[in-house]
Amino acid sequence: MDFTVRNLSVLAYAQGFTLWHYKAPADPLAMLTVPGFFDHACDMLAAGDMVMMSASDGGRLAFVAAATDRVTLAAMM
Repeated sequence: MDFTVRNLSVLAYAQGFTLWHYKAPADPLAMLTVPGFFDHACDMLAAGDMVMMSASDGGRLAFVAAATDRVTLAAMM
């Protein structure tokens, strides 16, 4: 499934840092970590933010390395 903005929410915000949560109960983690998946949110995400992802097969934490025209996630756990 494609990125859906209503599935992205802010959990915490302080001093220019945002902790996000993306919930995709019908999609596997592999789909959420494909390069370009979060590109439609590049105007919302910023380098240094963290994104918690919940998917049908588990969860993952990623850091936003860059968010200009494309969103680049790094240091996934």
